[in-house]
Amino acid sequence: MSSKKNNSMSKEEVYILENERVKLSPLTLDNFHHLSKIAAQDKLVQYSPSDIASETGLKKYVETALEQQDRKTSIPFIIFDKATGQYAGCTRYMNIHWVNKVLHIGSTWIGREYQGSGLNGQMKFFMLDHAFDEMGFEKVEFRIDERNGRSRKAVEKLGCSLEGILRKDVYLLDGFKRNTCCYGLLKEEWGDIRAAR
Repeated sequence: MSSKKNNSMSKEEVYILENERVKLSPLTLDNFHHLSKIAAQDKLVQYSPSDIASETGLKKYVETALEQQDRKTSIPFIIFDKATGQYAGCTRYMNIHWVNKVLHIGSTWIGREYQGSGLNGQMKFFMLDHAFDEMGFEKVEFRIDERNGRSRKAVEKLGCSLEGILRKDVYLLDGFKRNTCCYGLLKEEWGDIRAAR
């Protein structure tokens, strides 16, 4: 895994993260159009409150991510799958608390053709690596709809612990109010997990 700085900021620096399989670059209003067809896939983010299916909704989604980035609480990425030579989706560091050294990895979605390919696992692995080793964070959290078995198994496979469930926590686009599972991983736990691989 490699990371490259793309500006001269300090703790707010945006990175390009890259390994042999996937490249994460800053998500911008100049490149989000690469995701339009993927975002339009039926019920791609059915467990999320985000509206990305239309071009207008997707642009607003990106604008919101960039506003959060301006406030230094989010670092959004566009995902490029090197195996296919195609853009696959997006993800971000979010809810960043620089003082407490805690952040979330979330707002992740990839096209159905990439699900189960190993792309998401590799991407999450080096995002964790980067958050702990390069950015100096001490805890990473994930928030997942209780019904989303695929995503829950994926973060459990990474070594994350279920720390609790927020009941009736977030309204989704269809009016359903989901329960949200809170998963966490500590820096010292990640060191042991990585050493065992």
